[in-house]
Amino acid sequence: MSDKQLILVVDDDPDLVESVSMKLENNGFRVGKAYDGVEAWEKIRQEKPDLVLLDVMMPRKDGYELCRELKEDPLFKNIVVVLLTAVAESVKSSRYTHQDGKTTPADDYIAKPIDLGRLMDVVRDNLDR
Repeated sequence: MSDKQLILVVDDDPDLVESVSMKLENNGFRVGKAYDGVEAWEKIRQEKPDLVLLDVMMPRKDGYELCRELKEDPLFKNIVVVLLTAVAESVKSSRYTHQDGKTTPADDYIAKPIDLGRLMDVVRDNLDR
């Protein structure tokens, strides 16, 4: 088993998943990939990543629901969740609140379009906590 930290990248945009994954791998992380919330939940249960980069708006299960499920599950509640969102103007704190009133206990967020330098800062800051 590797001592590199595992990050799961979850987004329904394959190009975004690939670019973020490449940046993370080039910075020494192991990377898992999922393209919707249902696939992500399966991978989280199997691999227990250190951090999940989680898109908010996805098919089958959105990021709000998956984040809530993770944070309510004693086995997974300590996994860091960083939301990826195109609606960052509605974020008031790390406890993400969307304009339609949905809230989630995410640890942090990154606005889309993603600045890969900022992404690395957010990932490192949250893993160092």
